[in-house]
Amino acid sequence: MPSLDPRQERHLLWLLAALQFSHILDFMILMPLAPELMPAFGITAGQFGLLVSAYTFASALMGVLGAFWLDRFDRKPALLLLYAGFIAATVVCALAPDYRWLMAARFVAGGCAGLMGAVVMTIVGDVIPPQRRGQAIGTVMSAFGICAVAGVPVGLALAAMGGWRLPFWGVAFLAAVFWGLLAWRLPAIKGHLNGETPRSGLGEIWRMPGLPLGWLLTFTVVFASFLLIPYLGAYLVGNVGIAFDTLPWLYCAAGAATLYAMPRIGKLVDRFGKAQVLVGLLLASMVPHLIFSHLQPSPLWLVLPVFVAFMVLTSGRAIPAMALLTGMVPPALRGRYLAVNIAASDGASGLGAWVAGQMIVVAPNGALQGFGTVGWLAVATSAAALCLLWLLVRVRRAVAVAA
Repeated sequence: MPSLDPRQERHLLWLLAALQFSHILDFMILMPLAPELMPAFGITAGQFGLLVSAYTFASALMGVLGAFWLDRFDRKPALLLLYAGFIAATVVCALAPDYRWLMAARFVAGGCAGLMGAVVMTIVGDVIPPQRRGQAIGTVMSAFGICAVAGVPVGLALAAMGGWRLPFWGVAFLAAVFWGLLAWRLPAIKGHLNGETPRSGLGEIWRMPGLPLGWLLTFTVVFASFLLIPYLGAYLVGNVGIAFDTLPWLYCAAGAATLYAMPRIGKLVDRFGKAQVLVGLLLASMVPHLIFSHLQPSPLWLVLPVFVAFMVLTSGRAIPAMALLTGMVPPALRGRYLAVNIAASDGASGLGAWVAGQMIVVAPNGALQGFGTVGWLAVATSAAALCLLWLLVRVRRAVAVAA
């Protein structure tokens, strides 16, 4: 494992956050481009939805396939190769002459992005000592807040100036700059190889007590979140009475709060423990999940703190969860374990959105009927995550005592 001084650690973490920013922005920027893309390619809303889903489907598929090779190489060339594939696919998105080309490019971009996320968290686990790992993961995950505050608004402004292709060119350019900086500053990371090529596949992971439980914990936490997240905007407009043109400001406020909170949640993880902070966030997030999903028409001053609390607490749960899972996997297995963890996360996000969609009915006035029931399901799923966390901690303690 390379030894880095505090300054080098900070530079590395912000570079990894920049990489995360570029692929999160690439995923998020497509959704608000629907009004331009649908008439440009003559596609239906269903075809556009498939275009959005292709990204996460590919990420989940590649997460599983990545288990067969990700730990066999130095982390640096693996990350740079995946990032180069992502950049190339984004350029093809900008050049796509028709729907089929755009779909293929989105699939490749999503597949590369999913494995990139796994390698990024693997590098954090390999390089950052356990006592600072929570704050490090919080720093890298600040990319979500930066996207909400600056990335998506700037991307939409580019689309307004130069059409739907320009945001993809912007993402590709930024990513190319970040690729060059990573190639320059990222050290070789191959301590997990230990002088021999590790075996591929998941057999070793299945035989280690508790590790498969970690995937189920990730699935449950993400599933609870994505029962609600895809429908927040529609609920705010149709049920709560928030004007559509106010939504970007709400998301910017929530993004700024999330950007502020992420590193601080990471510090709490390092100070009080991963499982303890995850328990606190799971319990705390149940409150805004229930309040928000049952909101009646309300003034903005009341909606804003509930929405901000919802986004900060829901997003923050990923930090202790990732720190917990990263720390319990040996370095030689970490890459393949986190690759499948990405697949569990993506599968949960897609399934959560689909399940909620089956429970929600859109009334003629645009209101979402059944969203309150979905809120209760999200709380029940978070309670199930608490049970899984308790079981995981007990299993790991039993293993430690036996050792």
